[in-house]
Amino acid sequence: MITGSESVLPGPFRVARAAALSIEAATDAAGELLRLRGIAPGEVTVDTRHAAAAFHSEAYLLKAFSPDGGDLWAPLSGNYQARDGWVRLHCNYAHHADAVCWGLGVPPTVEAVTAAVAKRSAHDVQEAVIAAGGAAALMRSPEDWAAHPQGQAVGELPLTGHDVIGDGPRRELWESDRPLGGIRVLDLTHVIAGPVAGRVLAAHGANVLHLGAAHLPTVAPLVMDTGMGKKSAYLNLTTEAGRAKLWKMVARADVLLQSFRPGALPRLGFTPEKLAAVRPGLIIADLSAYGWTGPWARRRGFDSLVQLATGIAAEQGMDEPRPLPVQALDHATGWLAAAGIMEAVRAQVAEGGTRHVRLALARTASWLDSLGRKDPAGEMPDASDLLEKVDSQFGELTRVKVPGELPGGNPFWTHASHLPGSDPLTW
Repeated sequence: MITGSESVLPGPFRVARAAALSIEAATDAAGELLRLRGIAPGEVTVDTRHAAAAFHSEAYLLKAFSPDGGDLWAPLSGNYQARDGWVRLHCNYAHHADAVCWGLGVPPTVEAVTAAVAKRSAHDVQEAVIAAGGAAALMRSPEDWAAHPQGQAVGELPLTGHDVIGDGPRRELWESDRPLGGIRVLDLTHVIAGPVAGRVLAAHGANVLHLGAAHLPTVAPLVMDTGMGKKSAYLNLTTEAGRAKLWKMVARADVLLQSFRPGALPRLGFTPEKLAAVRPGLIIADLSAYGWTGPWARRRGFDSLVQLATGIAAEQGMDEPRPLPVQALDHATGWLAAAGIMEAVRAQVAEGGTRHVRLALARTASWLDSLGRKDPAGEMPDASDLLEKVDSQFGELTRVKVPGELPGGNPFWTHASHLPGSDPLTW
């Protein structure tokens, strides 16, 4: 049951509704796992205001550090006006900023990038940055996206793809009073969507181990916000020894959750087929920006870019890009991924099998669009009663309490976020 008004978030898109629905899906899936354990789940309830706050969790964490709310965006990240429209450049990682400068032939200043973009078409800027290894998207109308080959490919995808890709024994659940008690999750994700999925699984009792690497860039506030309930270890997959260690961890894992660009892990040898052979009964969950078919299947993407590409930013802003009030595509995809993983666990109890769960931000965008529109009036909610302070290895953190009431086993995190790489590489 969903309670509360959608006016807790501004804008025409039903973002608060999407937040409540995706959280409800995950909480319902957790309830079904309780039922399998002989525990009555009770009636699931999701408060819309709490859901909206959870979809803005990184902002509440930042505000606790800085009165003005801080900023998650690097200086070069932003919307730029081209000769014939708008383009967004994602530069939160140094190598993506380098790609923008290399692709446009400019020094790393906002003034230089602005001047260079203004002289070119939005499409030329987008393709130049992508060819240089960066991340960019021009602003399309919803109609243009629907007619685009990638838009058509995404339109044919399920919201939560779930396929059986190999044999596997029927799963036996460990004795536990928590939905995912005893389930081991390898979390190879970054930014928001994938880490949120892992955070949700941890809140429902999974043993989640996030794997990063010292040489990979991170956005510190996001690590603090999405690491709740997880352990964190380092593993360098560019080395043969690192890949061998991952195979050992996979052999004892129940879920492999990853959000590398499509094709990245398979190039290292971790194809779904080989994973299924090494660990029959594994659940592989892949999150991507633009899906797993179509000409953009391997294109880099982030929530803010997908909003421009799919027409959301155009409808929000008309003459210039205007973002959704929260990173809704990221958060919704994360919660829906958690729901899909828990549904796969339930299916394994009944039927066994190695299973592949796939989601894409662009498909989540089309789902959000399908929910219709609301009165654009609204404002960010006062969430003071939904926040709590916790001690962590980073110091004191402010977090949004886990949303979704599940009377038979309410979600919670057993500990706060750990420093990256501070835990041993072991279950």
